[in-house]
Amino acid sequence: MTNVRKKHGVDFKAKVALAAVREDTTVAELSSRFGVHASQIHAWKKTAIDGLGSLFAKSKGGTSDPSDDARLAKLYEKIGELVPGLDPGIERDFFAKGLVHEPDRTAVAG
Repeated sequence: MTNVRKKHGVDFKAKVALAAVREDTTVAELSSRFGVHASQIHAWKKTAIDGLGSLFAKSKGGTSDPSDDARLAKLYEKIGELVPGLDPGIERDFFAKGLVHEPDRTAVAG
């Protein structure tokens, strides 16, 4: 007989992780109540605690973080360096020459 893996939804995981974070009951009690292994509860609890900071870090007004702006500016500068045609000494576009057909070559079965 094969074991069928359970696929828990996000809401269920959040409910179990929140119960684990509260620490009203032991992990063993939570495990028997929700039918989930204790190590899985610990993993979901750790994920919940690690992700809480990102909830407060996001801005709702659409204004971005200055460090993000600096990082984006650096990325745009790098993209500008990689655009073909800016540096004539180095060919950066792989398909600039086009594909060359060689009629003398035949396909070899491996």
